[in-house]
Amino acid sequence: MASGLLEDLEDAILMVEGISSDIISDITTNIIRQPLVQYTQSVADLYGIPLAPDVDSGPMWDPGRRAWFSEFTQLPTTRHGKLLLVPKVIVRRRMDYDANEYYRDYLLEYLRGVEMDANSALVELLKDGRIRVTKKELIKKYGQGKSAIVRETRKHPEVLRRYRSDKRDIYQPPLDHLDLARTEGSPEPDWGALNDALQAIPAGLDAASQYERSIEALLSALFYPSLSFPQVQRKIHDGRKRIDISYTNAATSGFFAWVAAHYSAPHIFVECKNYEGDPGNPELDQLSGRFSPSRGRVGVLTCRRFRNKGLFLQRCRDTADDQRGFIIALDDSDLAALVEERKAGRADMQYELLRERFHGLVM
Repeated sequence: MASGLLEDLEDAILMVEGISSDIISDITTNIIRQPLVQYTQSVADLYGIPLAPDVDSGPMWDPGRRAWFSEFTQLPTTRHGKLLLVPKVIVRRRMDYDANEYYRDYLLEYLRGVEMDANSALVELLKDGRIRVTKKELIKKYGQGKSAIVRETRKHPEVLRRYRSDKRDIYQPPLDHLDLARTEGSPEPDWGALNDALQAIPAGLDAASQYERSIEALLSALFYPSLSFPQVQRKIHDGRKRIDISYTNAATSGFFAWVAAHYSAPHIFVECKNYEGDPGNPELDQLSGRFSPSRGRVGVLTCRRFRNKGLFLQRCRDTADDQRGFIIALDDSDLAALVEERKAGRADMQYELLRERFHGLVM
């Protein structure tokens, strides 16, 4: 832009005619289309969504070559066309930048101060002795629309700097389950059905895969949006080891944010043990062997039930005392308690049971 005002893509919403949040969203989608394609393929693999071959990817940006390209790839398709999935944790209803807000609440307020300082003809003296400058008169003098925004921002760039600074301090949290349901016209998670499906799985090796899938479905719903991007059977150490379920810790509040602030927890690992009996030290060693300073040192071990829960929790404490990581053990009854917490409307991400169990490792 010839004015030199644009620094970020969002600035175009304020300064460029015909550019709205919808267009910025479309541009952003094109820029990040390649990782979105990869994400779509990984989700399709996780949930068994059929992929069609030789689908035109659409425009994708190569930051290395600084060039656009497209390719034929695999994507889900419907009668309406190809599908590109987006992580729900990054979805927002609206963008932070708004041209009308910037114009009326920042530029006009600044110009009001200019007029009052100059005691200009726009200043009115009220009967009670107060003075004012109305926005109606300011608009008559300075005009409106993006051409007026550009003109006055070039004269007073400090207004735009303040707007950007204020927006940097604003955080829009991810949409929760209720927000997403209302936006998409879809149901919220059926907590009872998720828990019933888990409880109905028989213990034993034959149902291990079914149990793992059910744990992923339940935990992904329970811990959203704190934990995101589930990966099942994630390979590490060049494929020599696997992690049953791995989550990215995206929490900004609640229990998982607290854990990340005090311990190494960029990812949370889950090992699923569909055993008839109690897990033992080998199972703890298996999960702690997946930890590292870069991957994280906090995990969850799920199992069906403990004959001696106190003994196993002490083994988890021993693992922590030996500086081999922090393992939160949860059986079916614990998971049912977490479900009841969510059903009761506790969506503050505190997870009191998890906090209590973690304190048992470190206090």
